[in-house]
Amino acid sequence: MNLKLAYLGLTLLMIGILMFIGSTAINKTFSDRKKRAGNLTILVLGLLAWQVYIYMLARTGVTQDLSFPPKFALLLIIPAFIFTGIFIVKNRKNAWIHNIPPHWLIYYQTFRVGIETLFVFTVAAGMLHPNVTIEGYNYDMVFACTAPIIGLLVFQFKTVSKKMALLWNYLGLAVIAVIIFLFISTIYYPQMYGADTAPFPTAFGMYPYVLVPGFLMPSAVFVHALSIVQLSGNKDPD
Repeated sequence: MNLKLAYLGLTLLMIGILMFIGSTAINKTFSDRKKRAGNLTILVLGLLAWQVYIYMLARTGVTQDLSFPPKFALLLIIPAFIFTGIFIVKNRKNAWIHNIPPHWLIYYQTFRVGIETLFVFTVAAGMLHPNVTIEGYNYDMVFACTAPIIGLLVFQFKTVSKKMALLWNYLGLAVIAVIIFLFISTIYYPQMYGADTAPFPTAFGMYPYVLVPGFLMPSAVFVHALSIVQLSGNKDPD
């Protein structure tokens, strides 16, 4: 498997899906063509600008520097989380959020199966520590497999309350928090996992692997937050 192409392919796929979700919400919300075009332009340029930033940052080599404090967290993860927080708070009452089909935001998380599958191959290539994959303590693949189940039960068959989808989103965020802890602890406190724990490979800080902490994981957090706001704002959560 060509790992670089696989990571790039998954990233391009998710960018396309986010653009589709965003354009659908914009087209349903705004009747004025200029407003539609303006918002679509912001969406596209915003996504592309962040990709360029990740690429340029990785080219400098700073994301391969695993010395404390963690550069990849300070320059990629934290800015993405800050953006998510500000954006969600500012837009939580806007109509466009509720114009997104809610099951889309649930199904989106299925892509994490792809990430975890790539992680297994990346470990085999010697560019990722097994601790942070399903070979170690990362069970995100198991969680991601529940996305279509929740989507079908809550929104298709309507046999389960929407409150379950809300709780599921919070669980998804908790799983991501555990994964971040696994990365940080394996890099900076490997003794937690035994004296013979191998050092974390710096190669994972190279492009395109850095797209995981820089874009793919933050996108999962963003969509979880979006879904939580959408479901919480539903007047009839049942």
